[in-house]
Amino acid sequence: MDRPKRTGLNFRPPSTARGARSAEFDPPHVSFLQGQWYVTHSTLPMWKSNRNVTITYTSLDNNAEVLDDLVEYQPLHSDKRKRVEGVDTPGADTVATYSWRGRGWLRIASSHWQVLGWGEEEGDWMVTYFQSTLFTPAGVDIYSRRKGGLSPELVDQITEEIRNIKDRKVSRLAWFIFPILHNW
Repeated sequence: MDRPKRTGLNFRPPSTARGARSAEFDPPHVSFLQGQWYVTHSTLPMWKSNRNVTITYTSLDNNAEVLDDLVEYQPLHSDKRKRVEGVDTPGADTVATYSWRGRGWLRIASSHWQVLGWGEEEGDWMVTYFQSTLFTPAGVDIYSRRKGGLSPELVDQITEEIRNIKDRKVSRLAWFIFPILHNW
């Protein structure tokens, strides 16, 4: 049976306390995360010199809740496609939170991220917040399932919702969101 399509913006502040959960936030099911996403907007400085950023989540065969995480992108002035591979393990205490661990030479790298907002308008979208690591500052990303991204109106609404999140660090990040170049 298909679930009814959600409408409206659905956001929460980042979860920091054990078991914390916003009463109004309806977290996405892991199946919503699965598949390819276009990262259309971000605060992560490294995306300013790259383009065509995508993230693909695939459930592992032995555990549907654990996700294989593949980030692909191209430098602005190159056709070479680069990859960052990792595994996302769901947080034990809070829904829609994950611990990322790199694969290969990035095995030493780890990060924590979570879904702050999501919706099914315009072919699905999602906002993630990631904590700082040895290599990156904390930030937010806006994902779109649809090639071509989201309408400027929806991006403006999402950005305004991020500004209104009751967490000073996150709401401040909304002022630094920039579009990522894609060759649609």
